[in-house]
Amino acid sequence: MYHFIQKFHSGWAYLALLLLVFAVVNSFMGMSSKREFTAKDRKIALFGLIATHVQLLVGLILYFVSPLGHALLGEMKDSAARLTSLEHPLINIIAIVLITIGWSKHKKGETNTAKFKSIAVFYGIGLLLILSRIPWKMWF
Repeated sequence: MYHFIQKFHSGWAYLALLLLVFAVVNSFMGMSSKREFTAKDRKIALFGLIATHVQLLVGLILYFVSPLGHALLGEMKDSAARLTSLEHPLINIIAIVLITIGWSKHKKGETNTAKFKSIAVFYGIGLLLILSRIPWKMWF
């Protein structure tokens, strides 16, 4: 079961990252062209939000069933162990909180530019944080 969850978490990450990149690029394009914020734009951002939340839930399940998670907590001097047991989960939780804040703020935006800006900024920061803490050596 652990290996299935691990593979799902790794595979779903591609989809989540793709949707986040698409949402950020779409928002920057919408802001720069000063176009109207449509239902399509809302759905693009919503799919990015949903994908990251699914990734978070699967990641939390993986963390608590992983034989590595509990064993590595005492080995904080090893950078690879620290990345997978502390930095990756913590930074990604912060990133998903920022993405969620961006979703909430866009709903309160009164102008099209404000809606696009909320998504672009918060989703963009979340995306950068996620990219900064991916265990690249384990991913490829």
